Amino acid sequence: MSRDTPKPPAEQSWNPERYQRNAAFVAKLGRPVLDLLDPQAGERILDVGCGDGALTEALAEAGCQVVGIDPSAEQVAAARARGLDARVMRAEDMDFDACFDAVFTNAAMHWVKAQRRALSAMFRALRPGGRLVGEMGGSGNMRLYKAAISKALQRRGIDPTPLNPWYFPSEEDYRADLESCGFRVKSIERFERPTKLETDPPGWYETFGESYLLAVPEDQRPRLLEEVSEDLRADFQKPDGSWFADYVRLRFKAVKPA
Repeated sequence: MSRDTPKPPAEQSWNPERYQRNAAFVAKLGRPVLDLLDPQAGERILDVGCGDGALTEALAEAGCQVVGIDPSAEQVAAARARGLDARVMRAEDMDFDACFDAVFTNAAMHWVKAQRRALSAMFRALRPGGRLVGEMGGSGNMRLYKAAISKALQRRGIDPTPLNPWYFPSEEDYRADLESCGFRVKSIERFERPTKLETDPPGWYETFGESYLLAVPEDQRPRLLEEVSEDLRADFQKPDGSWFADYVRLRFKAVKPA
């Protein structure tokens, strides 16, 4: 079979209603990251990758002055509907200058390809002594989910490698990223967190793996997703019909030297 040359990954689209339906667990599981941040009333905090504002709202309720940024205009509109100061902006394009006490980011940085540009922008945004606290996918995250859809695409003569939209680093690699941008790392840990989904594999890929699905014609996607679900069923579907995923997280805290 001849091999197609895929186009660069398409931009992931973010539908707030679909996200709330299939991905509400993201904010729920981000609560320990808020605990690590330990927000204090009156602090000015930047939420990078705020999405629909669920955790941004929690920061505001803690008495913080919060600005949220996200590249998705649809998600920013949902955050603004909560009464939040949310702005359409990419992490790597921020131009804030020493005006935040802390930067918070949850489940967002693994979508950023220009990683060190984004971290440098966060560093600039912080006041001296300010802190960066976040969580993202770590090395091995969704390994079997990625493998399943990769195999299904390869059977169709499509190379999945350039379709991967994510950056899942190891502790060592991300420590190097942070330190290269001027941060002093206080803690960094990678841990496995098998996660119960609020949907099935097709719903998960439609919500988070759109770049893979767009590589095949729309009328072929249901069959592709059937194959992928069958591949994953033995490992990830429970007797009650619920589905899990092989999440691995990387949680970190770093500071800008005073």
